[in-house]
Formats: sequence, structure tokens, C-alpha cells
Amino acid sequence: MKVGVVGLGYVGLPLLVEIAKSGFEGVGIDVDQAKIDAINAGKNYIEDVKDEELADLVKAGKVSATTDWSVVRDLGAISICVPTPLRKTKDPDISYIVSAVEKISPHLQKGQIIILESTTYPGTTDELLKPEFEKNGMVAGRDFYLAFSPERVDPGNPKFKTKNTPKIVGGTTADCSQKAAEFYGKIFDTVVPVSSTMCAEMVKLLENTFRSVNIGLVNEVALMCDKLQLNVWEVIEAAATKPFGFMPFYPGPGLGGHCIPIDPHYLAWKLKSLNYTARFIELASEVNGHMPEFVVDKIVKALNEDKKAVNGSKIFIVGVAYKPNVTDIRESPAIDVIGLLQSMGGTVTYHDPHIPSFEEHGLAMKSVGLDASTLKGCDCVVIVTNHAGLDYDGILANAKLVVDTRNALKGKSGKARVIKL
Repeated sequence: MKVGVVGLGYVGLPLLVEIAKSGFEGVGIDVDQAKIDAINAGKNYIEDVKDEELADLVKAGKVSATTDWSVVRDLGAISICVPTPLRKTKDPDISYIVSAVEKISPHLQKGQIIILESTTYPGTTDELLKPEFEKNGMVAGRDFYLAFSPERVDPGNPKFKTKNTPKIVGGTTADCSQKAAEFYGKIFDTVVPVSSTMCAEMVKLLENTFRSVNIGLVNEVALMCDKLQLNVWEVIEAAATKPFGFMPFYPGPGLGGHCIPIDPHYLAWKLKSLNYTARFIELASEVNGHMPEFVVDKIVKALNEDKKAVNGSKIFIVGVAYKPNVTDIRESPAIDVIGLLQSMGGTVTYHDPHIPSFEEHGLAMKSVGLDASTLKGCDCVVIVTNHAGLDYDGILANAKLVVDTRNALKGKSGKARVIKL
């Protein structure tokens, strides 16, 4: 049968490819004509998809893409993978889900399986999708099958990709769960059924809240170690030798990406409607949100020791992607660090082999070379993202001052004065 994927970004396109590799005919639907044109031309734009793999599937007629929602009528199953960002007030923005559902609904057919993958608050599938799809008289669990299955994409992960990451599935009824699990069982190596859509929605939020809170904890430990004049990296590495009861997390300049800085706020927002305050989530967000300011404070103090002010200093940022070896700058703390330094009068340039240029939060910059002359002329080099393959020996050899927020220079030596997070 034909299977559709709505939303062709970091989640949707890899899923579309796996659907086609599993023997189905994959049809991508998106409102972005540029993405549609790229896919139909066999051109890949997601690092977790192999260029030649997509090109071969398109050439074989196994993958296609369109902006025409009427194709929904011909699909046996539809996965919705649209963005769910936060508004500036940190309230959920589910407008992309609402729009997709409203466009699918007029074309809904009996027997279809619809699976929402977009991260959202518990209750979204049953409270928002189900009533809209039942407007035409059909009933979920009898005429069509509705489920939620949280995406678990980790961009750049060399081991766990779409297919081999266990897939949680929960339906609005037992039949919905069964049908969705059977369908995804043909695509994913492992499917884990749960009792309801709300349970599946909560699973995703627990996973990312777990990471957010623990990163918040270790970031606060980094602040404590700074006050105590201790090396936080040494403390963590020593604690990690304990074979039980401890899992190492690592500090950094802040949180980035499409999940961890955002998803816990969906849960906190939902709980506010039930007169409950998610205190751990709010505290972790506060600590993590202030880390770019802590990094800038480190830079200010380090420059001051060289009898220099940020105003007028040349500061070189190494890495602006939110994590190593990806082309993604969503919520990247590097953008905040750059903005703060520029507001203080610093002349900021950057190098990132994965981000040749970016326009974000009023900033428009292009990557420059990472070479001896560039580094030698800088007053301070700040390592924000430790991409594999970067010449850290060269950085130490040609820089005067390095602020290392990722422990990237561990075990290396050089002439530069190195300040750790």
C-alpha cells in the first residue's frame, strides 16, 4: 500500500525513506515547495539520510513528494511529523498539528491508520485529532485507526537511527494500538505497545525531561565547582567510575536542539491547567537558560586578566551547531553567546564546517577558515561545539587564550592559556 508522511524535516524524511525501504510506496506531504522539489529530484537535505539511498528510491518510484493533500485518499497509513515549537511565552504552539489535521480530515478514508509523531502534551491525540477526524461520522477504532508514536530522532547518532530505535505506540482504542503496532512492526526493528495515546505522549516528555533535569543538575554543579575552584570535568569523570547508581551527564554552554529545551515545557504547560507546578522542569530550564551568560562571564574575566575588555576584542567562536557533527542550529546556545558578546562590543567571527552560514535572532553570519592567521589575530577563542575533525592542536598552537566549554582540549598541550567551563 501507499504510506504518507506529513512533514519532511529531521523526523519525516528519514521515516519516509525507511517506509520505502520496507516495501511500501512512500508519499511525502509538505507545504514547503523547496523540500518537495528536492525530494522529487532525488536530492537529500538531511544528514541522517544517505544521499544515494534517497536518489535510488526516488528513481525506483518508491518515494515521491507533493503539496497536494488529496493524495491522502489513496494512502493506507499516514504519519504526522510536523514541528511543535514553543511560543515566546513558552506555551505550546500546536498550530502545525492543527493545520495538518484540518487538511487531512476531508480526505480521510475508512480503514486508514493515522499516527501522530510530533511531540506534544498528553491528551492531544484524543482531544484534538480524534474529534476532528470523527466529524464526518466515522469512529476511531471502528472506521479508522488513530495512534500516537513519539519520534526518537537523535541527529548524527552513528549507532541508533530511525529503524533500530525501539518505537513506542499507543492508540485511542485497543484495536487502534494493535493496527498501528502491526503497521510499524513492518518498518521498525522493535515496537513497544502501550495502553493509550496519553501514555505514549507522556513517554516522550519523560525521556526529554529526564535529560533536561539531569543536564540542569550538572550545569549547576559546574557553577558550584567554579565557586569552589574545582575542575568539574575531573569531578564528573571520577564519579563516573562508580559502576552503579550514577549516570554521567556533562555541562555545557546551554541546551540546544529540537527536543530537550522545548519538550519539557509541553508537560509543564499541561500541568498548569491542572493547578500543578512542575518545579523540576522550571528550575532546570532556569539553570540551563543562564549558561550562555555564565560562558560570557568566563570570557569577560579571562580577557580582563589579559587587561582587555570585550568591547573591541576579536573573539572567535568554534562551532555553532547545537551538538557535534550536525547541520542543526535550532536553539543553539552558540547563537546566544554570540549575541551577548556583540551587544558588549565584541567583534565576533565563527568557524563551523557543518554551518557555512546562518541567519538567526537578528544575526547573519558566515563561517570563516580555521587557520593559523585567523586564530593568531584573535584575543579569545571560544570552543562551543566540539565537532569531530577540528584541529584542536592547531587551535592551541595559534591562539593566545581559549575558553573551552566542552572539555574538547582534554589531554592536549599548547601555548594558549586555557580556561575551562
